[in-house]
Amino acid sequence: MSTARKNTPPVVKPDGLLERIFHLSELGTNVRTEILAGVTTFVTMAYILFVNPNILKDAGMPVNATFAATAIAAAVATLIMGLYANYPIAMAPGMGLNAFFTYAVVIGMKLPWQTALGAVFISGFVFFLMTVTKVREWIIEGVPQVLRISIGVGIGLFIAFIGLKDGGIVVANQATFVALGDMKSAGALVTVFGLIVTGFLMAKRVKGGMLIGIFVTTIFSMIMGVSPLPTGISSFVSPTNPVTAIAPIAFHLDIMGAFSYGLISILFAFTFVDLFDNIGTLLGVSRKAGLLDEKGNLPRAGKALMADSIGTMFGAAMGTPTVTSYIESASGVSEGGKSGLTAVTVAALFAISIIFAPLVGLIPGQATAPVLILVGVLMMSEVTQINFEDFTDAFPAFMTIVMMPLTFSIAQGLAFGFMSFTIIKLVTGKHKENNAVTYTLTILFIIHFILGGG
Repeated sequence: MSTARKNTPPVVKPDGLLERIFHLSELGTNVRTEILAGVTTFVTMAYILFVNPNILKDAGMPVNATFAATAIAAAVATLIMGLYANYPIAMAPGMGLNAFFTYAVVIGMKLPWQTALGAVFISGFVFFLMTVTKVREWIIEGVPQVLRISIGVGIGLFIAFIGLKDGGIVVANQATFVALGDMKSAGALVTVFGLIVTGFLMAKRVKGGMLIGIFVTTIFSMIMGVSPLPTGISSFVSPTNPVTAIAPIAFHLDIMGAFSYGLISILFAFTFVDLFDNIGTLLGVSRKAGLLDEKGNLPRAGKALMADSIGTMFGAAMGTPTVTSYIESASGVSEGGKSGLTAVTVAALFAISIIFAPLVGLIPGQATAPVLILVGVLMMSEVTQINFEDFTDAFPAFMTIVMMPLTFSIAQGLAFGFMSFTIIKLVTGKHKENNAVTYTLTILFIIHFILGGG
């Protein structure tokens, strides 16, 4: 007596190197989708390749070298994020922290950029130690939500203010501190043109709108005589040797010099802002990708933060400020990216982009200024999450936000935010909303000011 066999299809178990590394089938994705997502993410954040050198040149750093350092640091940090943490998160030198590095630390404190890089490296090492201990969780859980939100908004205003200054729309004035620039000047007209073009592209949700805006504005700046005309193919592409390209700044950081200056508040700002910038980006992008667990927590968060700390130390060694996660990673996630293969794709594109280093010499500050202003617009959106009906929340939020651009320092904004939060909660009978973190940081900031910290 025979029994009929059912013609059931065999169960095919996904195999292959990429499957084993990134668990693509488990995450419900495939190689094609991940590569497309990586390309999308790169296009939306490639503007940093041109914005970062334009900011760092004010610190006295050569633009071709900082372009290469930006690309290399982004490539390595993103590669670590993809291979080690298996997240579709791209990394690069952070907007806001690069401005803080240049204008508050190098120019404001009159420190050599080598010493400032030393401070960035130390902050990365501190972040590394915080990641392998419970200090990271202690700080994250202890910082009030209103201050977390306000930090991002304040940095947005700070970045926008720098963009307005670089674009010639806002200028220094001895009587009023700041004033409207000459709107008939070629530089200001280029910036306004860039704002209109880039703003239109972003409003239409054009992928890579900021990058396209930079290029279109650069062409207009050439017409207006603001930037030089290209002299040949060498003005666009060069078979650059990465080692030669970064030689003027790589491994020039002065770690001992940073210690000798006693840059406690600077180290705190680099570390603290990087911490919450990463946490916010990781949670936001991972929520969009459906990678959070049932409790809303991020699996492998420690690995993701480890990638950031290593990326920051490596970036400082190469010659660029703090490396952090980029919210633009959400654009790749929206295309279906769910695994580290997306990040690896971004890393590969950053590595390839080194050959375009000569381009940065053609792009003036007026072409990147609109991007700074519009990034500020995007970062302002979180202000709606602040409860301004509760004055004990509104006051510290306001102080955090307004003091960053007005003091030209993220660190001072943090200081005034924490001090005002702790004190107003204490004197109004809401002391239970304070905790060990708010008290500790407030005391440290007060001591810093008493000792003459600027």
